[in-house]
Amino acid sequence: MLKWKQGINLTTVHFIRHGQAGQRDDYDRLSDTGRLQAALLGEHLCREGVRFDLAVIGGLRRQRETAEIVLEKLAAAGLAPAEIRQDEQWNEFDLDAVFAGIVPQIAAEDDEFRLAMEEIERQIRAGDGRIHRVWTPTDSRVVDAWIEGRYTFDGESWAGFNRRVLSAAEELRRNGNGRRIAVFSSAAPISIVIASIFGSSNPAHIMGLAGASINSNVSILAWRGSETYLGCYNAVAHLGDPALRTFR
Repeated sequence: MLKWKQGINLTTVHFIRHGQAGQRDDYDRLSDTGRLQAALLGEHLCREGVRFDLAVIGGLRRQRETAEIVLEKLAAAGLAPAEIRQDEQWNEFDLDAVFAGIVPQIAAEDDEFRLAMEEIERQIRAGDGRIHRVWTPTDSRVVDAWIEGRYTFDGESWAGFNRRVLSAAEELRRNGNGRRIAVFSSAAPISIVIASIFGSSNPAHIMGLAGASINSNVSILAWRGSETYLGCYNAVAHLGDPALRTFR
């Protein structure tokens, strides 16, 4: 893990993606693999002697479960953070709401899309485990439509999602006060922050970063005043077994 030389008002933030989540029909929880990933990360941070002044945890179950496992390991090693708080601004966008609002509208216009969605639903009902761990072209079409704002629905917009995350990041930057902070979040929020330090709000850049994000990875940023430094991105030194490097 990168060792920063702490200086005056140098705030470091470890952005931690949740471990592998559940299946499509019960996604917001950790799988057994996800729990192992989180435990291995906690053990790795203990070996590195990392002590956080503040741990910020998103409001989703998979984010909280990841944090609980990691922080339990740190506490057992005498490295518990001084402060822990929940901040739902670090939640992932609500994929279920996006699908519920947009899928029927696309399906009403496109029979091929409708049949593809029916096939995904059939595989879920049949217990086909493979469908739970793949991102299909049909999934991409729904998310792309949401990002581009092609349909109205009762849910958060892509622009609103970006504003929420960047507001949370700015709050940390302003109030960091030289602390070492852990943020337990998800792929897209972390990717929005990483892209922003390079001056990009391009959805292709953000979703490209999110698609490469390994479960339980760590990305480190440092802030000194208005300056931002990228320490590392998508680090998984704790996942020695390639089979544990999952993406959902």
